[in-house]
Amino acid sequence: MQLGTRWPVGGEVPARVSEELVARIREVEAELEDVDTTQWRWTLTWLEGRPVVELDDGTVLRG
Repeated sequence: MQLGTRWPVGGEVPARVSEELVARIREVEAELEDVDTTQWRWTLTWLEGRPVVELDDGTVLRG
């Protein structure tokens, strides 16, 4: 596993993340609009060359 980066909910997704995965990230964020996510962050890691994005609440998306 290779560590990537972290960014806040609603923030700019790293450029190396595919548009498809960005769309899925935005879908999750839209579902959380009534939740206080001001302290939540996404974490991007790479597993076998594929992106894995995890939200602080445990939501995991794989590219």
